[in-house]
Amino acid sequence: MSKFVPVTAQQPAKESVSLGGVSETALLTLNARAQAARWPEPPIDDPLAIALVDSIDYDFAKFGRARQDTALRARLFDIETLSYLAGHPDATVVALAEGLQTSFWRLDAAIPDAQFPWLTVDFPEIVDLRARLLPVSPRASTRAQSALDYSWMDSVDPSRGVFITAEGLLMYLQPEQALGLISQCAKRFPGGRMMFDLPPALFARLGRRGLRTSRRYRVPPLSFSLSAPQAARLASLPGVREVYDLRLPPGRGRVFNAWVSLIYRARFLRALRPCLTVLEFG
Repeated sequence: MSKFVPVTAQQPAKESVSLGGVSETALLTLNARAQAARWPEPPIDDPLAIALVDSIDYDFAKFGRARQDTALRARLFDIETLSYLAGHPDATVVALAEGLQTSFWRLDAAIPDAQFPWLTVDFPEIVDLRARLLPVSPRASTRAQSALDYSWMDSVDPSRGVFITAEGLLMYLQPEQALGLISQCAKRFPGGRMMFDLPPALFARLGRRGLRTSRRYRVPPLSFSLSAPQAARLASLPGVREVYDLRLPPGRGRVFNAWVSLIYRARFLRALRPCLTVLEFG
């Protein structure tokens, strides 16, 4: 009589990933969203981020404890993009330096019969990684280049509206590069909008050589920052019609929400307040 041997389903091999420098922050923010999405009553619904982390062979623990403000930042970008798409349903969304964001699929799930085309602009190694790891959509295209190579603008039809996201990008640029990118977008896409974020002023000052998130990881140096009042002065740039100052949406936990409320109300804590800005182009 032969012995019964149970058959165990073979787990698919994980994808080996190796990134360095600023590109590695794509894994940092992916992990932060995925960990937040796993919580009960999560601050963001991002099942694809969870699936991505589970499919990648990488030492995510080196980044240290994941903070929910990264997930809340992504949720705020979703909220503002959805707001623009409500009035421009077939507008093009351009995601600059998108990394391993899963924004397209979150927004696609949120809009019945979604029509908006999506353009990812990022370095070749990130575009290749996205092609290997993420689902394919006929409405999503990529340009394997730096956001500072403005030729990506030639592939965008501005007639139906444009919403440009620069999530986690400008802080790593030199000031003249960041302001030049904003000016070019304002010039090329009248009627469009651009959303960006920058770290709190105190973090930016401390992060000139890179901030540690753990004993094993240091974020690349932060080169550019603006306070909310400084961002408001971007309205003086040609083509910028309005500047909107935003705040993080509510997160998980009373203590966290009380702290966020305090840094937006107390003047002496302004240096701890992130810059979250939407520019409307005239």
